[in-house]
Amino acid sequence: MIRALKTAATGMLAQQLNVDNIANNLANINTTGFKRSKVEFQDLFYQTNRAPASVPRQGTETPTSLEIGYGTMPVASPRIFSQGELLPTGNPLDLAINGDGFFRVLLADGTYAYTRDGAFKLSGDGRLVTTDGELIDPEISVPEGTTSIMIGRDGTVAVTIGNETEPQEVGRIEIVRFMNPAGLKAIGRNLYVETPAAGDPIPGTAGSEGNGEIYQGYLETSNVEIVEEMVNMIVAQRAYEINSKAIKTADDMLAIVNNLAR
Repeated sequence: MIRALKTAATGMLAQQLNVDNIANNLANINTTGFKRSKVEFQDLFYQTNRAPASVPRQGTETPTSLEIGYGTMPVASPRIFSQGELLPTGNPLDLAINGDGFFRVLLADGTYAYTRDGAFKLSGDGRLVTTDGELIDPEISVPEGTTSIMIGRDGTVAVTIGNETEPQEVGRIEIVRFMNPAGLKAIGRNLYVETPAAGDPIPGTAGSEGNGEIYQGYLETSNVEIVEEMVNMIVAQRAYEINSKAIKTADDMLAIVNNLAR
């Protein structure tokens, strides 16, 4: 009976973490480039009272086992990198990736991070930066006197300066892919950093070799589906309730045993 209490408790803890994850997804419904995550579970170890194919009597063999499990545990919360909707903004510095890949940015400590958030800005010296001021890599500098900025689907950046009619190319924005993007580590601020699980970064030209295309004047919205998350929350709540019911049932049975001893 004590085992039932502990087993049901693992189910309650697991569903509590599940609801925490769903709440984070819903909280980021309006976060540019956000990718939802889901919690995955595994069953815990088992106590085997009788193994399958055991021989209780001579000439017989049990076709099944007698095993009692010890509950569940969360083991992973992979991100789902499905495409979010592209929302037109009209801002020439807003960029969205339609397809696979990330923008690469240079952090203050000299390391690289990766993002799907293309809400870029110009710094005081004309360089393309994120909302928090990190430089995009490769670095893109816009000359003084620029009157228009044009960014192609392949990431080519061209500007028109002053009264000139012919645009000048000033650089190209690369797309970086990973063999296993779910292995990236989220560090907040819409940024991910590479890990051995994600594989080595694969830089390339947008729109080629499996890389997504860059859309100027658009932002990618979160891929969180409100209805799906609400359904998941209801399911998690019911699972939490039924595990609490199992604890109450086990407690009632213990109370009956306790009363027998009086």
